[in-house]
Amino acid sequence: MSGSQRLAPSTIRNYHLTLRMFCDYLTDPRYEWPTVCRDRFGQVPTQVCHEWNTVAHLNDYEGNPARRPLSYDELQALFDFLDERVDRVARSGRKGALAAMRDAEMIKTAYAFGLRRNELCRLEIADLRPNPHVAEWGTYGSVHVRYGKAVRGGVPRRRTVLSVPEFDWAIEGLRQWVEEARPLLNPGDHPALWVTERLTRVTLRYLDKRFNALRCEAGLDPALTLHCLRHSYVTHLVEFGYPERFVQEQAGHAFASTTAIYASVSNDFKHQTLRAALARVYGAPKED
Repeated sequence: MSGSQRLAPSTIRNYHLTLRMFCDYLTDPRYEWPTVCRDRFGQVPTQVCHEWNTVAHLNDYEGNPARRPLSYDELQALFDFLDERVDRVARSGRKGALAAMRDAEMIKTAYAFGLRRNELCRLEIADLRPNPHVAEWGTYGSVHVRYGKAVRGGVPRRRTVLSVPEFDWAIEGLRQWVEEARPLLNPGDHPALWVTERLTRVTLRYLDKRFNALRCEAGLDPALTLHCLRHSYVTHLVEFGYPERFVQEQAGHAFASTTAIYASVSNDFKHQTLRAALARVYGAPKED
């Protein structure tokens, strides 16, 4: 609960819940454990985990407050660094240019489609789908997520994330990776979108390690994680004026309250919204 290695409240609560359920099992007369304990030890087990001595779920969001959406300047700095890194490695003549490009496109795709880490790693070529409303985007108009976050005891949830015009810059990079760079690795019939030089699928561990290293090299806040790009995606869709239901479907949230937690609009957006509301109610300000 304290110190530099303290656990998250949600983790501690899960531990408490596990202990409480085990004690419920021990004290349930249907399993006859109380009778066995009384006959063998002369004592009867009792529940020791109660509401007053275990961690309660009091807040809707229990994440690290330091993890926030990236600002537009931070995103621009990150993407510029990734592009410059690809050019630098390619000019050096050493191996690693394809890996650098793959890493850059993975990070950009995570933001442009608001994907979770596992959703990003499990993408396959077959998951790239067209958008019927924008034929010129080809097969890069949407991404079919087949390994979305599952509810406890359920299977992964599926959804289709549509490309939006504000993020159309990511489509060209994704097309370049699939049609020009990826074939140089000779992946054969490997289905994964993101393959390594050894023709294996990029793992979550590698993705986390690589993003952390690139973030530090770009000089960004150490508290930012790859998941913060997903928060940025939701926040920016809200700022672009997309309806709440559309944002919720794009992010794959079961409840609108979860989407609201992810959104953290900027002060500029708040000022613009308030200015528009004042103009709507009181009329446009008169010019001198």
